[in-house]
Amino acid sequence: MKVCSSADKTISKYLEDHPNVETSFCRQPQQSVKCGFGLQGVCCRLCANGPCRVLPDSPRGVCGADSDTIVARNFLRAVAAGAACYLHVVENAAHALAETAAATAAAFNEDALQELAAAGGIEAQEPGEQAAAVADHILSDLYLPRGRKMSLVNKLAYAPRLSLWEKLNLMPGGAKSEVFDAVVKTSTNLSSDPSDMLFHALRLGIATGIYGLVLTNKLNDILLGEPEIRGAKVGFSVVDPDYINIMVTGHQHTFFKEIQEGLSTSSAREMAEQAGAKGFKLVGCTCVGQDMEARQPHCREVFCGHTGNNFTSELLLSTGAIDLVVSEFNCTLPGIEDVCSEYLIKQLCLDDVAKKRNAEQLPYNFGNGAAIAGRVAEEAAASYRDRRKNVAVDLPEHGFDHSLTGFSEKNLRSFLGGDYGPLLRLIVDGKIKGVAGIVGCSNLASGGHDVFTAGLTEQLIKNDILVLSAGCTSSGLANTGFMSPQAAELAGDNLRRVCQALKIPPVLNFGPCLGIGRLEEVAAALARALDVDLPQLPLVLSAPQWLEEQALADGCFALALGLPLHLSLPPFITGSKLVTRVLTEDMVSLTGGRVIIDGNVESAAARLTDIISQKRTALKI
Repeated sequence: MKVCSSADKTISKYLEDHPNVETSFCRQPQQSVKCGFGLQGVCCRLCANGPCRVLPDSPRGVCGADSDTIVARNFLRAVAAGAACYLHVVENAAHALAETAAATAAAFNEDALQELAAAGGIEAQEPGEQAAAVADHILSDLYLPRGRKMSLVNKLAYAPRLSLWEKLNLMPGGAKSEVFDAVVKTSTNLSSDPSDMLFHALRLGIATGIYGLVLTNKLNDILLGEPEIRGAKVGFSVVDPDYINIMVTGHQHTFFKEIQEGLSTSSAREMAEQAGAKGFKLVGCTCVGQDMEARQPHCREVFCGHTGNNFTSELLLSTGAIDLVVSEFNCTLPGIEDVCSEYLIKQLCLDDVAKKRNAEQLPYNFGNGAAIAGRVAEEAAASYRDRRKNVAVDLPEHGFDHSLTGFSEKNLRSFLGGDYGPLLRLIVDGKIKGVAGIVGCSNLASGGHDVFTAGLTEQLIKNDILVLSAGCTSSGLANTGFMSPQAAELAGDNLRRVCQALKIPPVLNFGPCLGIGRLEEVAAALARALDVDLPQLPLVLSAPQWLEEQALADGCFALALGLPLHLSLPPFITGSKLVTRVLTEDMVSLTGGRVIIDGNVESAAARLTDIISQKRTALKI
């Protein structure tokens, strides 16, 4: 059977040795023939007259909508869905903070709490009161009507960007209302103005970036402790079959705080031992695992490490070493359902937005976390007892023993000595030519699993460009060795010397997709230090293997920030000359950003390197 390739050679070998395990890698070749109308974004199925497909000899749908309208509607709907996903996450994180604040013995990272309280102008001094006020402020902003602007954008956005957004009328109103009206606007026989819809997409991008990314990180830092730079083992080899292993998927780390604590108790250890195991372990897979990895010092006892991104999840389950799956958000592939059935693995779902067909719903309640932790332990122990007698464990040697993780804007600044001066001097002196953010998802369409991501990263670091990564890209790059210190050997001479002197890899791991918000903070800090706006920085962004609608919402944030954004595959817009022109050309004169579509690793790397060189020339460095 033909299977999709992977940049991770161990994964490719595992697929080759296990031809009877059906995964996304097997299904991708079967889906290789694509609908041309869908690829161009010119299929409209909003009403019973459709689906209408715009062709040169029939340039309008039955209602009269042309390709520009149809493509813009489809694009805005996708961005709205992606924004909604991120806003769901920040909403739950704010509720978690509110519930924690109501607890009698609440514990917070007080430095992070005071920092966010100060940004919101909150006067309360007692930590519980501060936390309650911060949560209320965020939730109030999210629930505003669209005609009232969210106030924390003013507090958290980089000042030159804020002025531009106000001038262009891009300041978002209540985020949930912005999503709601995007769905209304793109319904049958409503908006037919592509430009207005694209501006709406930018507003959703700003709401996504400031709230869904930046604020979610800050809330998690308050509740869970901040990331710490450290070496960590990555890949399937973090799993020890002598433990009861619980694979976690999703993005909402706050859902697991009390589960982590519950699995660390003496009673939980006794339960595991009675089942014949050494204890319980949480196994990271998808972004929530990367978030746990970044904060492992805060959950060291039960978290064994991070194994891989979404497309590794089916393979990890097929090793037989996983006893329970606990899911709470996306990147939880439907394909895991059949693998779980075959390998007798029970599934629990904490949030119904990620309800799997054969999973048991266990709705998470922030006031009842201890009981949920107990239920998870019971189900995992029962699964271990029942299934290990019938299922063999076949874990490959996979991953790297020392991968640097846990970067954030704050601890990167501390690592550099308290400010960004040392990094800026390296850039000005040309020892680091510039910075590239390699972010987002993995897909199987851009040459294979993590293939474009790894190839582009290798080319950029050869050109002395420091890479910062967040999202599934981080996981793929960690599992292929780019985040281990020895990867310095792959970099250009100047960057290699810098990495060896600092004992860092040429690719810095900012963790889950939420970490894209941390990259924005790094960019703003660098721009502030240079006293320039973001588009002037020798900085480029690539989501080389974007996959989901969330990636499109992220992308709109990047465009609003004024950054050049590379994609290897176009986001279903090429059927409209107007939409394509606005996103790839006209956007430069509006925000400074633009989309760059290039499906070739070498030419994409060359174009991004040229952009960095142009920015350097403009800055006279």
